[in-house]
Amino acid sequence: MQLIASTRAARPPIGAAVIGIAVGSVLLGGGLFLAWIAFATPVLTGLTAGPVRPGPAQLAIGAAVWALALVAPASFAIVGALRLGRVARSLTVRPGIRTVTRAGANLGDEYIAAANVRLPDGRIVRDLVLGPFGLAIISELPPRNATRHSGAGWEQRRPDGRWAHLENPLERAARDAERVRRWIGSTDRDYVVKVYAAVVTSDPTVSRTATCTVVAGDDIAGWLASLPPARSLNADRRTELIATIQAAL
Repeated sequence: MQLIASTRAARPPIGAAVIGIAVGSVLLGGGLFLAWIAFATPVLTGLTAGPVRPGPAQLAIGAAVWALALVAPASFAIVGALRLGRVARSLTVRPGIRTVTRAGANLGDEYIAAANVRLPDGRIVRDLVLGPFGLAIISELPPRNATRHSGAGWEQRRPDGRWAHLENPLERAARDAERVRRWIGSTDRDYVVKVYAAVVTSDPTVSRTATCTVVAGDDIAGWLASLPPARSLNADRRTELIATIQAAL
């Protein structure tokens, strides 16, 4: 299987990274500098020094100065460290290998996969495959222990352990396939491109519908190969579709 890569960089622009590093360094250095002023110099003692028996106003001012001295350095340092950590993660993180990419090892060069295709309405299709059959939308479900469903209702476990509503993945994949069909059909073409939809899961309780099939991760290549070829999809039309998909990355 061939892969269509996006022309946009996966990592943030160098300018954004430089600004993030600069801001994070200033905040972290400012927090350390404020801590040094507060605890290693007599400045704080001089600001809070007062009469032997301070009145309510002096007590309030002293409490405010000490509160600022304790909170400000830590706040600046923590925010700066978080900013630097976020930039470091964005520069070093490597995207995981997708199930469709792994399945591509069992498919020939007549199959072409594209990731994160942006449709005209702004919707992102995570995996779109062009083959002899036409186009296929492949949506990978979250792990089984992170989702649950009853009938057409779906829920997903949030990081805090609570369950939240999840759009029905099979209906979503079918709607994405219809969006792709309208997108491809919006251009004046003398042929029709068939668009299929599938969700990838190992959950045996998920059943296929009339508009979306269900496959296991190891069965993606077999499912794609089993789709009937489209006689109208010749080499020139495939090249035209590849250019259309490339422009949407």
